[in-house]
Amino acid sequence: YEFKPNNKSSGINAEYGDKLIRQFGSQKLTEDLLERFTKVTGQQPHHFLRRGIVFSHRDFDHILTLKEQGKPFFLYTGRGPSAGSLHLGHCVPFMFTKWLQDVFDVPLVIQLTDDEKFLWKDLTIEECNKLAYQNIKDIIAFGFNPEKTFIFTDLDYIPTCKEFYWNMVRIQKCVNYNQGQKIFGFDETSYIGKISFPSIQAAPSFSTSFPHLFGDKKLHCLIPCAIDQDPYFRMTRDVAPRLGLPKPALLHSTFLPALQGAQTKMSSSEVNSAVEVNDTPNQIKKKINKYAFSGGKVSVEEHRECGGDTSVDVSYKYLTFFEEDDEKLAKIKSEYESGAMLTGELKKLLIEKLQGIVKEFQERRASITETTITQFMSRDSNS
Repeated sequence: YEFKPNNKSSGINAEYGDKLIRQFGSQKLTEDLLERFTKVTGQQPHHFLRRGIVFSHRDFDHILTLKEQGKPFFLYTGRGPSAGSLHLGHCVPFMFTKWLQDVFDVPLVIQLTDDEKFLWKDLTIEECNKLAYQNIKDIIAFGFNPEKTFIFTDLDYIPTCKEFYWNMVRIQKCVNYNQGQKIFGFDETSYIGKISFPSIQAAPSFSTSFPHLFGDKKLHCLIPCAIDQDPYFRMTRDVAPRLGLPKPALLHSTFLPALQGAQTKMSSSEVNSAVEVNDTPNQIKKKINKYAFSGGKVSVEEHRECGGDTSVDVSYKYLTFFEEDDEKLAKIKSEYESGAMLTGELKKLLIEKLQGIVKEFQERRASITETTITQFMSRDSNS
């Protein structure tokens, strides 16, 4: 029973998450750990943590120990630029990472894997690189600290940094084909570029890949990511001790489901499965009203009597991601499940919430200039 990256046929549910935790040795984020987080940082846990959207970890307790001791560490996350605009599912790890950077006040590196998309998609290398730069504007719009954030594309950065490339080669020497096949599902049809790619995604876990930021310091790393990326970092954690480098810690998030159902995953290639950050208010309204799967009953009378099912209702699922107020969300859940709130009323709440979030995002994105992009990608402006 294995979870392989790049397999997007289904989403994550709680049962699957528990199975992954048991199978691969990650840990549940417990109430005790969240209480310790509050004690160490003085901050309440993010609603993603409170609601189990970020549900699993590897060595997050060690990161809290470093924070207690005043020792440095850094954050690492990334994105494969498969489309010209992010959808809301892509936003979840970035929203959480931005919050982590604010709380811990630490450096962050963001990797754009334009090389990966060239290897896996039917696109030219120029198209993949161009998509990466389009995505960088979206990423900056989340509000990361420009003084402590370095954004890079693989195709541009790796040829100019021997330390990054040397770490890649060291990782490649530690993982044989049989191991790669078991972890990633490679077979005899896989391009050799695909087989070597995991080393590229692993390398940013090590601070020595960024000498302009960290010199030769061997700092610990915390990686917030969607659960489908865990195989890359299980491999990385296995390799790290053999290289004399710290194992990266991880925080795993679930997927935001596609509009069509709670057990599916948003896809950039299926326009009506996702709300995108460049959608107009009217497009958001139409997508939610037409495509968002409902947990309501067939008739108003039956719904009033029996209530709606929030376990399958996509509008409610989305509100668990984007409505930060716990009391408001609990009230919505109670009213919908009792039948007091109809599906149309629930969808209206979601539409208004998403229209507000997307509008603010678009305003921030519109203010980003080429100078801003250069600041985030320059080796001289980060320290």
